[in-house]
Amino acid sequence: MTDARFDCDTCGRTVARAEADVSGTFGDLDGWQTLCCPHCGARLRTVFVGSEE
Repeated sequence: MTDARFDCDTCGRTVARAEADVSGTFGDLDGWQTLCCPHCGARLRTVFVGSEE
């Protein structure tokens, strides 16, 4: 998924996953992170990055 690109619905820019701002985990959802647009701060996608133990 490192090559993934996301279109921002707010500012219209296309952002590579490596360029996205990464937030911490959301609530009690360990292993999930929110990727945000580095240009406007809008949420691009929430992705699973942890293990399912």
